[in-house]
Amino acid sequence: MEREINLRIILEKPTADTDFGIQQGSGHNYVTLQKQKSTGEDLTFEVSVKVKSSPDESPVFLGAVTQGSPQERFIYIDIGKAAGQLDTQWSRRLKIPLKSITWELIQQLENTAPQAVLEVRVPGVGKDGGPNCGGAKNVLFSCPQ
Repeated sequence: MEREINLRIILEKPTADTDFGIQQGSGHNYVTLQKQKSTGEDLTFEVSVKVKSSPDESPVFLGAVTQGSPQERFIYIDIGKAAGQLDTQWSRRLKIPLKSITWELIQQLENTAPQAVLEVRVPGVGKDGGPNCGGAKNVLFSCPQ
């Protein structure tokens, strides 16, 4: 049985004057959704994904914004040129892994308000001082109260 859950990704203080957005699709055939230009303050993205059980009973995330193999699903945040911004030096993507979302967390979400979300906070600036990119580390979704 498939369920739909709401996710909130908060990108903390990302590089200013840079566009960020959620990637829908893959390869060269994608669009950037919820595009926002950073002012250096936190950016918030909200998406809905479907979830079902895999043969080993772990959650598998489905939908147009999910990427990767069933065991390693993630959501891409497009950055700069990858988000369609032509007047920037940055062309990056940031992977937001979904593997920290367990059935227990989904059950906790379902036991709260109908519009509840699972939320994660991710640093917006990388070690080089530019936009954080590659695979986000220590990503833990939670159910904020």
